[in-house]
Amino acid sequence: MTLIGRSRERAVEALSLDSPDTRNALSAALVGELADALAACDRDDGVRAVLLTHTGTTFCAGADLRDPPAPDAVVGLLRSVVALRKPVVARVTGQVRAGGLGLLAACDIAAAAHGAGFAFTEVRIGVAPAVITLPLLPRTDPRALARYYLTGERFDAAEAARIGLVTAAGDDVDTVLAPVLDGLRRSAPEALAETKRLLTARVLEAFDREAADLTALSARLFASAPAREGMTAFLERRDPPWVV
Repeated sequence: MTLIGRSRERAVEALSLDSPDTRNALSAALVGELADALAACDRDDGVRAVLLTHTGTTFCAGADLRDPPAPDAVVGLLRSVVALRKPVVARVTGQVRAGGLGLLAACDIAAAAHGAGFAFTEVRIGVAPAVITLPLLPRTDPRALARYYLTGERFDAAEAARIGLVTAAGDDVDTVLAPVLDGLRRSAPEALAETKRLLTARVLEAFDREAADLTALSARLFASAPAREGMTAFLERRDPPWVV
């Protein structure tokens, strides 16, 4: 069973997270399959850009708590999006949580429908948004990140656009993306690659400098007693004991 749908229209390869039963959570299998699909797009001269989208009502629910990927696999996936020679455009029409926000931030351009919703829910289950900080901090308003990282509050697509998490929001996400994809199709492939290299240099520096420490932090927190209790409470749909 494939977890990534693939289609192509006028040199734009659409990769669709296609595990709606798990709300497109980042399982070990989905992370591996998406990384392979991205690598194939990078090698294919017929691909001008990648459109990352989803099936179902959730773009990505974050880490799959029943089949979590290794932290270094998540880092590798996020880095592959940032380092891909082709622009990666995210199309969001549903909910995005936790690690899914890191995937969104790794993309070069992102558009969300007004019905989309976002939340950094890590603190509520006893962990921290560690490795996803790598693409998020260089691209998102730091004061807003402090609020949403620390509280786990939900926010809407307009707020996501205001703080730089997404590029634009609108009632019809495909209308928002139409001029973006047209512009990419009109651009020379070599020029796109070099321009993306300029734009992502600082983000890749953060990966090179901080990835090892953040991977270790993520592994330590996920193995901790509070995280085990928090994840159990989440799966059992109850509050963990620290809620007052």
